[in-house]
Amino acid sequence: MGKILFLLIVGLVFYVGWKLAARAAGARRNPAAPREAERMVACRQCGVHLPISESVEAGGDRFCSDEHKRMFVR
Repeated sequence: MGKILFLLIVGLVFYVGWKLAARAAGARRNPAAPREAERMVACRQCGVHLPISESVEAGGDRFCSDEHKRMFVR
């Protein structure tokens, strides 16, 4: 009876060690890289905020679309 209990404990230790090693290897392969925040700008026509990379620039002003750029009257 003592041998069976000993083998079960050894098997459990190996199983837990194997799972922890597999989890650590997975974390090294797919590191969660933090995304860099992008500056937000407001559309000069409607006021909607959007990332600067998605905005349309004209004369120093930023717009959410070409249509709003054409509609803007100074």
